[in-house]
Amino acid sequence: MKPPDRSSPTSRGDVLVAIDVGTSGARAVLFDLDGHRLAERRRSYQTQSPKPNWAEQDARAWRSASLGALAALVRGLGPGARVRAIGLTGQCPSVVPVDRRGVPVAPGMTYRDNRAVFEAAEIRARWGDAVVHRRTGHLPAAFHVGAKVLWLRRHLPDVFDRTYRFLQPRDLVALALTGEWATDGSHAAATLFYDLHARRWDPGLLAAFDLPADSWPPLHDPWEVLGTVRPSLAARLGLVGRVPVILGGADSQACALGAGVVAAGPVSEMAGSSTCLNAAVAKPLDVLAVTHYPHVVPGIYTTETGINTTGAAVTWLAGLMFGGRRGRPLAEDWARLDAEAALVAPGSDGILALPVLGDGERDDPDVRGAFTGLSLQHGRGTIVRTMMEGIAFEIDQHLDLLRGAGTPVTELRVSGGDARLGTWTQIKADVLGIPVIAIAGDAAGTGTAMLAGIGAGVYRDVAEAMARCVHVADRREPGTANAALYRTIAPRYRELASSALVRRDEGAPIR
Repeated sequence: MKPPDRSSPTSRGDVLVAIDVGTSGARAVLFDLDGHRLAERRRSYQTQSPKPNWAEQDARAWRSASLGALAALVRGLGPGARVRAIGLTGQCPSVVPVDRRGVPVAPGMTYRDNRAVFEAAEIRARWGDAVVHRRTGHLPAAFHVGAKVLWLRRHLPDVFDRTYRFLQPRDLVALALTGEWATDGSHAAATLFYDLHARRWDPGLLAAFDLPADSWPPLHDPWEVLGTVRPSLAARLGLVGRVPVILGGADSQACALGAGVVAAGPVSEMAGSSTCLNAAVAKPLDVLAVTHYPHVVPGIYTTETGINTTGAAVTWLAGLMFGGRRGRPLAEDWARLDAEAALVAPGSDGILALPVLGDGERDDPDVRGAFTGLSLQHGRGTIVRTMMEGIAFEIDQHLDLLRGAGTPVTELRVSGGDARLGTWTQIKADVLGIPVIAIAGDAAGTGTAMLAGIGAGVYRDVAEAMARCVHVADRREPGTANAALYRTIAPRYRELASSALVRRDEGAPIR
């Protein structure tokens, strides 16, 4: 089936809406009931780094941008269109402290914020890595909400004392839409205070760090109808009737559903500003470097590993090389870079790139990015291809963790900005040695719309939602010669990634 014209925001008949409170902005996306994206409206916001290792956002913008994008989307609905349900997702784990009215009392700290290194180490020292991983599915890092909350209590006690609850971006928007305090297991798992097996807040871990249980929102299922859009807000937005709001889940788990990853074998890559890699498993793995979440479908889990700056790294190169967008859509710059990378031979003339450009990685706050082997003879296409290859090598290292645990890795299903770039998709297939499938549209939005449809009764179950809504845009097989070449380069990449030369001096303070 040919997708509808995405340039037209109008629609007749029943539709579903997904709101994604993302890293660089919030978007509201309109889908028909067969999972085709009809329209999208976006509102951007900025990330501030007032100090190295900090990554903050104005949490009020999470709410205003989401509602602004939704309002713009609703204004474009044609006569006869009926919004059956709204589903929610967002960046995770990011957190903001709020008062009893849901008003932020400090900036939001995003998942890229690595200031809470000491607090993460404190959790690990008190409980031990194996115990925390077994109970929560995670190995404590500054990446996690729990470490950030402990940092806040230690360094900003006045803010901590004014805090009623800690909300993630999706939770804040859910509160704005419905007036209900809520979160789901896929968000709660990223706090370090969630019992992955009992699927509840862990009273022992909360008590150990003197954190009241009611500091966190009540837990609900991702497919649950949280409520309807508040009447006054619905009137302001132009929504007709009582529109149910389905809670949804964290962006990467929603993406796994939208890519059809609900059983062992395929791995979902949510390829946006950052990359999240998710596989479906019946039970959590014992590998400490692999984190786990409850899936957004009943009864199973997802593994997750991730890379903080992937699409962001290519965007950074586009800004440097084209001198700023100057009104051009970012997608045009990406397509231009992808075309230039295609003209460069695999292996990029021996250059290697380590794509860590966000003041550390989520599992290693001290690592920094690097290029090696550059000379005056190398141009823009070579540098871009080197970065794309570096990200593919990094993905391969993460997939090796799954293989080592006995989890099959049969194909990579990519969605998001990267999926539109044919050269990069082929590089991934060649480096990984498995087929890479580009999922049509953006699977995080599609998965969120699927959850909205399941919650609202549009689809009988997950199987029907996938059959109707998961669509393939492209498939790339690994090339024999290129795959063999990349296998010879991979050990050099791993040597670079583990080198002391790409790590912050241990004696240097974290400012």
